[in-house]
Amino acid sequence: SYLNIPNIMSTAELTGADAIHPGYGFLAENPRFAEIVTDHRIAWIGPPARAIEAMGHKSAARALMHRHGVPIVPGSPGAVASEHEALEIARQTGFPLIIKAAAGGGGRGMRVVHTPQELPAALQTARREAEAAFGNGEVYIEKYIGEPRHVEVQILADAHGHVVHLGARDCSVQRRHQKLIEEAPPPRLRQRTLAALARAAVRAAQAIGYVNAGTVEFLVDEHENIYFM
Repeated sequence: SYLNIPNIMSTAELTGADAIHPGYGFLAENPRFAEIVTDHRIAWIGPPARAIEAMGHKSAARALMHRHGVPIVPGSPGAVASEHEALEIARQTGFPLIIKAAAGGGGRGMRVVHTPQELPAALQTARREAEAAFGNGEVYIEKYIGEPRHVEVQILADAHGHVVHLGARDCSVQRRHQKLIEEAPPPRLRQRTLAALARAAVRAAQAIGYVNAGTVEFLVDEHENIYFM
């Protein structure tokens, strides 16, 4: 847990560690831990703190990707502050739409809304779930893409700004928004779509100064339009 950071750093210094790999989840997603490791002159095997922070808040990440030309799903420019603002955004995107937690994923703090009448209650429920799951009740809104494909692009980036992609994989077979099967290359996608996914993934990694191995996730609709997740 986050409370173990002092013990981890003490152990690393006593053993003369050259590098720390954080594993996955928890400390791997904690920009402060990455900063502490770097400040102790120990190599951090992972993305820099600024990249972790940039991607840790989903609505801010959407805005960043939009500025760098990475396609995003139409929706709110940032976190939604009120029911009135949510209704204004809904008028622009149309229904159905989806409410998502700004600080997390995995299906928590997520609600699909089909009518204006459903929106206020769904907004409150999503905020409560997000607060309970992530300690942050902020949510944002996107147009709901019906039956999309979930396609991911693997990237490798060095500390000099060079980014390469290693192809894409289809992760659409899921249970409760958790992947069960990954299939590479993605079946039934045109080469131009795969090329567009690769370009967008590289652009996304460069936008946040990513370093190390990583995955950029996209939705692909029935017309093979791609959207950053």
